[in-house]
Amino acid sequence: MCLLELLHTVPALGQLGVAGSAPTAAQPEVPRDALGRTTPRGTVLGFLSVARKGDNEVAAQYLNTRLHGNAAAVLAHQLFTVLDRRLPPRLNQLSDKPEGSLLDPLKPNQELVGTISSDNRNVDIFVEHVDRGKSGSLWLFSSKTLDAIPDLYDEINVVSVDTVLPEVLVNTRFAGVPLFEWLAVFVGMPLFYFLTVLLNRLLSRLIGLLRRRLFRKPDLANSNFLPKPVRLLLLALAIHWITSKVRLPLLARQFWSSSATVITIAASVWLLILFVSWGEEYSSRLMRSHNLTGATSMLRLTRWVVDLLIIFAGALVTLDYFGVNPTAALAGLGVGGIAVALAAQKTLENVIGGVSLIFDQAVRLGDSLKVGDTQGTVEDIGLRSTRIRTLDRTVVSVPNGQIANMTLENFSSRDKFWFHPILALRCGTTSPQMYIVLDGIRGLLDESRHLQRDSVRVRFLRFGSFSLDVEVFAYVLARDWNQFLEVQEGLLLSIMECIESRGVQFAFPPQMILATASTSNDAAERALLKVPTPDKKPNDQVTTAKST
Repeated sequence: MCLLELLHTVPALGQLGVAGSAPTAAQPEVPRDALGRTTPRGTVLGFLSVARKGDNEVAAQYLNTRLHGNAAAVLAHQLFTVLDRRLPPRLNQLSDKPEGSLLDPLKPNQELVGTISSDNRNVDIFVEHVDRGKSGSLWLFSSKTLDAIPDLYDEINVVSVDTVLPEVLVNTRFAGVPLFEWLAVFVGMPLFYFLTVLLNRLLSRLIGLLRRRLFRKPDLANSNFLPKPVRLLLLALAIHWITSKVRLPLLARQFWSSSATVITIAASVWLLILFVSWGEEYSSRLMRSHNLTGATSMLRLTRWVVDLLIIFAGALVTLDYFGVNPTAALAGLGVGGIAVALAAQKTLENVIGGVSLIFDQAVRLGDSLKVGDTQGTVEDIGLRSTRIRTLDRTVVSVPNGQIANMTLENFSSRDKFWFHPILALRCGTTSPQMYIVLDGIRGLLDESRHLQRDSVRVRFLRFGSFSLDVEVFAYVLARDWNQFLEVQEGLLLSIMECIESRGVQFAFPPQMILATASTSNDAAERALLKVPTPDKKPNDQVTTAKST
């Protein structure tokens, strides 16, 4: 009974997605029937519900037959027995529209319920659209189908699982469902799944032992031979096999068939998601080996998109299995997708910026760069933002959309480093001294193996305000910034030694000279007047002044 109510309510789910859509043309109102015979599904489920209660007189109202009274009631009982024992469980695929599914244009007034195999031939079970005048058009079991029911009834073996199980399991019902079916759901299925867990442990140990002996690696771990989705598939196969071997009522077979189908769809979706995850891990290891670490974020995005598509496809297959038209759901998803895209405009901008950074390979992990006022080392490149470790050891998360629109200076992409000091020599330097200094610096730079030879340039640049400026220009060939600083330090010390050995001194700013002279004059005056230094006590200062 619970399954009948569920099958009645499932089609309403397909109508939820169209609420609020554009109004369609007005349809002629279909007269309501107290027995629910206005649709093929309503006729079949209503007949099964009434006949299961033993009310054969009312069940005869679902038949398109000329029989009346007891003869019609007997035929209704035979039809119920045939359907209950032999009809394939496909009730969820019956049309819930007043006009039917219209799958066969040549027979628009007939709806196929199912096909029953007999000893002589296969019998198609149809319901047909019959005009009953003031009562309107009703769906009834066709007269052609009813003609074959007595022969099918004689072939049925009435022995079923109900006669094998104890009466307490069959007659005791909760919510209209026999107790043995509740036990099968809450005890049988978990028990079978637990057996698959034990089988997985056994096979994993055996295969792990064989792998260790075959590859001669004793540290190899045992692999998971039967993942969880594979165990669920085994459970679904077991349900299909048991229902094909055990005679169950139609509603019970419909329940177990639907359960096995839903388990199969869920397990297949789960297994596909695991395959995508394994593919992501393999591709990530491959990209790291080729120093394409930034592309791992793109792999995560691709995995999320594929996972969502797999889940969405599984949901569509499930809805289609239960007879729900997914068109309305797809239309609602399109409108919802536009709304989400508008609401997440900034997020999408950052994601697109991250994708462009990854594909352009403008930034890589470990790069030293400057973005705006932020300078540091790249620690992570995500889809929304890039994390930079600054020189103060703080972490700054910069949105990828901003990085894509800002000036990006990547220090790690330098193939060589610029060595460009400006030497300020004293104005008292003579021209012969300048010639000697320039030649000495050129010779020193030419001997260095860390410089690019054709880039070396040493020139007397200009007469400065307080110095004679000499420009040194060269490119240093170094692995990284630290090696450049080391080479630069050696070059500067060598240049300094070269200049000082020629008797030339560096010039200093006038402010420094004045400050130095002022400090020297103050010291001379204190020495002449014997004024104590500031670190002495005030009483000592006064006494010394008076005595002087």
